Amino acid sequence: MAERWTYRKGLHDLGGGLWAYLQPDGGWGWSNSGLIVDQGQSLLVDTLFDMTLTREMLAQMEDATGLGGDDIGTVVNTHANGDHTHGNACCGEAEIIASAASAAEMEAFSPAMLARFVADAPAHGAAGKYLVDIFGKFDFAGVTERLPTRTFTGELTLKVGDKAVDLIEVGPAHTRGDVLVYVPGDRTVFTGDILFIDGTPIMWAGPVGNWIAACDRIIGMDADIIVPGHGPITDKAGVRRVQDYLVFCDREARKRYDAGLSVRDAAHDIALGDFSSWTDSERIAVNVDTLYREYSGVRSRPDTVRLFGLMAELRR
Repeated sequence: MAERWTYRKGLHDLGGGLWAYLQPDGGWGWSNSGLIVDQGQSLLVDTLFDMTLTREMLAQMEDATGLGGDDIGTVVNTHANGDHTHGNACCGEAEIIASAASAAEMEAFSPAMLARFVADAPAHGAAGKYLVDIFGKFDFAGVTERLPTRTFTGELTLKVGDKAVDLIEVGPAHTRGDVLVYVPGDRTVFTGDILFIDGTPIMWAGPVGNWIAACDRIIGMDADIIVPGHGPITDKAGVRRVQDYLVFCDREARKRYDAGLSVRDAAHDIALGDFSSWTDSERIAVNVDTLYREYSGVRSRPDTVRLFGLMAELRR
């Protein structure tokens, strides 16, 4: 089924007034978005990592639908990460909707902070070089932040023309407030970063059980078009592969936690097998760290600089 759409950059017509905007190769910062249109009304699922990329996307959407950025009625941010939110200001008239947990996370980590983080990267050695490699191509300094204007908890159903659009909070998982955007009448779901297809998922928040359950939620939907946060359009087999990776990480990290290995030693020790072919496999470092904190009951924030350093080490 998923082979109906070639994985190429740009806008893909899903039929029925739905589109997906894809950005290969789906690695750090190269996220996907979606558009839902009916009877002159529109909803954009996520913006992109900077305003230049978002304007490029919106121009393609306007060519296809006649609706430009100022015509978008609603933007739904599936979670707080900047590669799904930093273009919000390009839709200046839109209502911005996110889960309450995501909105709080956006307020705590602004585009300006990310711009400073990258600007200061040379002072952080290998971690800094890695940061520049993965984020240096994006224009964070040029981002005008626009935070959500409406929040919800749990579930919320919207109407776009005559289309029902269900927002389903499944976080904390990838981040603190992940949301699925389900269009049941078109058997389509936009998953945000609950799904990375052919790329390695990264678990900033957890718990892992919530993320595994979110995959079960998608598998249980009447949906045959599944647009991930990163990577090509997929089907339920793709969802199961992501779920398999999460179960694998949990099993392997738990063994090493119980054996007393450090996060660093565990991340180096885990043999990824078939998953090693996925892009950004070094994210196992963050996943192990998050799982270790879950096992121990520690609720502190991760040491981001240390983790980027460990990812740089693993990538080398």
